[in-house]
Amino acid sequence: MAAPVAVCHIDTVSTVSGTDDGVDLAVAAYRDGDEWQVADLAHDHLTDIETLADALSRFPGDDGALAMIAVDEDFFLLVRVTGDRTRLLLSDITAAEEWDLATSAVEHLETIGVGLPDDDDDAAPAGHLDLLVDLGVPEAELSELVDEMLDDDELFPDEALSDVARLLGFGELFDDVVGLTSA
Repeated sequence: MAAPVAVCHIDTVSTVSGTDDGVDLAVAAYRDGDEWQVADLAHDHLTDIETLADALSRFPGDDGALAMIAVDEDFFLLVRVTGDRTRLLLSDITAAEEWDLATSAVEHLETIGVGLPDDDDDAAPAGHLDLLVDLGVPEAELSELVDEMLDDDELFPDEALSDVARLLGFGELFDDVVGLTSA
């Protein structure tokens, strides 16, 4: 199998990090055949979940496209669009108190009837922990990763997303695209 090819360059990702909305990184990942591709998401696509889902629906791939977004070293958001279905995982529901994109994520979850944590004053994930099961990442493993990030002040959202990418099989590509040093 040929090595995955990045569709975006590190310098295009850095344009997102310079915005005033706190976005540290925002990329879309999708499979083209057996190869993962990673592309940056334009800042205009990060206004709300509906706009982001529309942008993701334009990427090819039978498994849909996955947005991986880290905000202000505070939380991450995974949004997956497959056909007309949009599912997401917000790493910390308390982010909705401060960040518009997180608020939009919580509103989307409420609209589609996904249960939310009982106490939104405590850090807890919200959304679909089974988001990546069909791609080989068990719900328990994703839940453990989110819990680890919430419990460890030294684990940042971009590093957690790198771990997610590694579980999906494109960790090195993700790290190269977003400028993280591989361990």
